[in-house]
Amino acid sequence: MSVGVESTLRGPNAYDLARKVLEDMERRHIWPTALNYELWTHYVANPDGALAQEIERLLSIGEAITEGVSEQLAAAYLPKARLNEQIRDAGDQLTRELTAVAAAIKQAQRSSEQYGATLTSAGKSLDEDVGPEDIRRLVDTLTTATKRVQRENRSLAKRLDESTAEVSRLREHLEQVRRDATTDALTNLANRKAFDDELARACAEAVEKREPLALAVIDIDHFKRFNDTWGHQTGDQVIRYVSSVIGRMAPPPRFAARYGGEEFAMIFPSERAAEVVRTLEEIREEVSSRALKRRSTNEDLGTITVSAGVAELKHGEKVDVLIERADQALYASKRNGRNQVTTDSGVAAAA
Repeated sequence: MSVGVESTLRGPNAYDLARKVLEDMERRHIWPTALNYELWTHYVANPDGALAQEIERLLSIGEAITEGVSEQLAAAYLPKARLNEQIRDAGDQLTRELTAVAAAIKQAQRSSEQYGATLTSAGKSLDEDVGPEDIRRLVDTLTTATKRVQRENRSLAKRLDESTAEVSRLREHLEQVRRDATTDALTNLANRKAFDDELARACAEAVEKREPLALAVIDIDHFKRFNDTWGHQTGDQVIRYVSSVIGRMAPPPRFAARYGGEEFAMIFPSERAAEVVRTLEEIREEVSSRALKRRSTNEDLGTITVSAGVAELKHGEKVDVLIERADQALYASKRNGRNQVTTDSGVAAAA
């Protein structure tokens, strides 16, 4: 979903929006399939958007919202559907390229076989008692066959060069598609799916190499109240600001992601929790040091603070347990007054 709609679905008006969506679908006799519900959520939440305008156009001319129409709307206006369409198109194009290359190679093989047969025939003819005229004809035949094979080989080489370039272009395109699929649209940090995959991989590597790994979870303090007061667009501005600070503190092999809503996560391979606390304190201090202003009106929004929790991977520990411990450390920061960093070991010591 778009960033604005996603923010609404995670905010205080989410259930009101859901009720409006279902009521409107029922009133218009739109079947409440998962795809139709997603389309209608955009339609109701963003009535000025391109998707809503297209739905309005279809409804105004009496067009029935069939399954086929819904799929066409999704392919044209929903990012996830467009992404799947791009992957399918790239796959189809790659298949066509490989088919064309296979045909060119097969043709070259046939030409080589014919050339071999010609050479064999010529060899047999030379074994016989032949005159000058026969030798001339034989040389002409071999010359013609050689030129034909050379042409075929040049054509094959050109086709292979073209296919190599095309496959390289498709590879780059698919890599961009992959990046889009794993990037959060609002913050340009990794999204939740990319985080889950990376955390599982990083934990497995840490266990294999017997190296430490720390996980931090960061949350914007009082974000719901801020969002309700200033609106979702300004809330998105705050999320982008915090994510920019976090992103600067996460050069590889560190890994930063938007975990969900106003929450972020950071993976610290080969680092102990005590080392990570210093980085999180830098993030916390930088975020709170800046007085924010509303872009549209230049109103003073005050300062934003963040709370964080960090846990270090234990030997033989499952990934979900590590996440739970980092969450508990975050909740401890919230309970103890916010705008602070708490380690999982600190929570255990307090208990």
